[in-house]
Amino acid sequence: MDSTPAPAAAAAETPTTAPAFEECLRLLRGERDEQKLAGLLVAANLCRAGDAASVVEVYRAVGPRFLRRLLNTGLGKVEGGKEEDREAYLRLSVTVLSGLARFPEVAADEGVVSTVPLIAEIVSKSSDLAITEECFELLSLIAIASDGGAHTFCEPGVMDMLFLQISNFPDGSRCLELAIHLMQLLVHKIRIDNMTVEKLQGMTSMVTSLARLFAVLHTTVKFEALHMLTALLSQKESPLHDALRSVPSMIWKCQIRVGITAVLQNRVVSSEKLQALLLAECMMSILGENWLSEEYKVPDDQNMMPVDKFVLLVLESARIEVSVLLNELAYLKYESSKNSQRDDAISQKERNLAILFSLIERIIKMISNASSGEGAVCQTIRESTIMKAITGLNETVGLVLDFLQDAKDHGQRKGDDLLAAVRIVGSYLAEAPYACKEKIRHLLEFIFSVEGQDESSSFHSICFMLPMLSQITMEADGCRILASFGGYKMVIDCLIKMIEQNGMMIDTGNMFLACDTIINFLSNMKNAHIQMGSCFVGLLKALVSWTGTADDSSVIITASCLCTLVLDLTTEEFLLSSSDFDSKTLEKLSKLIARSLHQGIPDDDIEQSNQKQIILSGYRRWSDRYPRVKNILQQHVSV
Repeated sequence: MDSTPAPAAAAAETPTTAPAFEECLRLLRGERDEQKLAGLLVAANLCRAGDAASVVEVYRAVGPRFLRRLLNTGLGKVEGGKEEDREAYLRLSVTVLSGLARFPEVAADEGVVSTVPLIAEIVSKSSDLAITEECFELLSLIAIASDGGAHTFCEPGVMDMLFLQISNFPDGSRCLELAIHLMQLLVHKIRIDNMTVEKLQGMTSMVTSLARLFAVLHTTVKFEALHMLTALLSQKESPLHDALRSVPSMIWKCQIRVGITAVLQNRVVSSEKLQALLLAECMMSILGENWLSEEYKVPDDQNMMPVDKFVLLVLESARIEVSVLLNELAYLKYESSKNSQRDDAISQKERNLAILFSLIERIIKMISNASSGEGAVCQTIRESTIMKAITGLNETVGLVLDFLQDAKDHGQRKGDDLLAAVRIVGSYLAEAPYACKEKIRHLLEFIFSVEGQDESSSFHSICFMLPMLSQITMEADGCRILASFGGYKMVIDCLIKMIEQNGMMIDTGNMFLACDTIINFLSNMKNAHIQMGSCFVGLLKALVSWTGTADDSSVIITASCLCTLVLDLTTEEFLLSSSDFDSKTLEKLSKLIARSLHQGIPDDDIEQSNQKQIILSGYRRWSDRYPRVKNILQQHVSV
């Protein structure tokens, strides 16, 4: 039988509904509180079933001021309110606001947004989970409706009131689910850039609350907290990082360590372990490499793993993931059939590999500090732990070199994964330049050719290897490796490019490393008859340009030392016959050498003293071949 209401019956309902709504509005607009309260009782039902226009009209009729006053009365902040009525006022105000806020236009209104601190206070004080649930639902609606609403949660004290008690909610409860949902909304909606100091404090409260959840809970919430922490902390150059560094309490740092330990120690999927390792990398990025190895005094309820074990746990976990990813990448790139899914898989694995490499780089730096006795870290890590870490790093770098060898064998030299592999190799060899010596001997030429996916040169690959090169070229064998494929010319080209880009975010440390490499090479290869090619002419011009306005003694003496060694390769006549070199450049070069001989050197700077000796002895060897240079120097200095 058809149960659809007859048209006459439907028409008969309309007059009944319309008068009820009008009566509700009349009551809400009344001057007396009794009228407004009566109107709210009716409005609570209308908001659940009403259309958007009706709900907006109800909100405008009651007005945000009365709703705030009702909330304050429920919180006991209004004089004269009866204590026994407070809970009823709280329930009514929260229920009505929740009904109104289901419509974004109302939820985004400044009057509703301004209630966020009051709702947060209710959450912090109420023992009634039903009220707490409704509060979290209301707050989620406000956070969704507008960016301004979301940022209101960062006002002082709001985050603390909302989230400090989350870990006390029953596992699996609706309250816990809603609270986590609200946090997820805020993590993804709030933009930290240009945030005031006060609001950044709110964000630090969110981080510390998440850290506690990550440490103490052993449900899916632990992983949700982990994902939110990595989302917040992995933002590069975020002002939140500075705010976190200034947090006086150490507890949140300990809690994150406890959470990471739990994830890495237990049988969880690889993606979650990767998230935990990313979080470790973020913490080292924000707080320094020594975060991994610092001793913390922790609350009695926190089960903190000893520092040595924690360091090895993180390193070994990262090493395992790297090994798996390298094998999977090699298979996907060189053996599997090409399709869009394969390309997506490769991209994801490359991103994951970059995270792990960054973490391992930081561990390398931390181990280096510990080995050299720098900082407090050396007091907390045992020597046996350092040796185990070095053994593990040796093995991992060997696997990375095998990955590069595989790429070489398949004719692949372009890719961000290959560039990242070169970087991690360079970072390790900077600390252990003679590790994996035979593999490096056979792969160095290929490494010098590796380019990032969107790069047109191997500039960065060469830069990554400079710390190692500056050390191995102190011996003749290292120089011979570099000479075997003309690598020294590539280092020269790299240095010229750095000089040309000086002042454009180029690391001057790399410029000095390149200079040291070439100085070592020319000093140790005097009998190898190095040819004076165009690269050396370009280098002389670049060095003159670099030192033109410099007053740093290290720049002047290093550049002059290198120029002196290059001049020893040829004659003045040959230089001036070059189309790229003229007498004006030669004059500037002569004055540079004169400046270096005039330059004062700190008593404890052995390197500059040695370089000055190279300049003097070099000049005495070739001065007769450079009459113009000799003439200028005799005018300025006594040699």
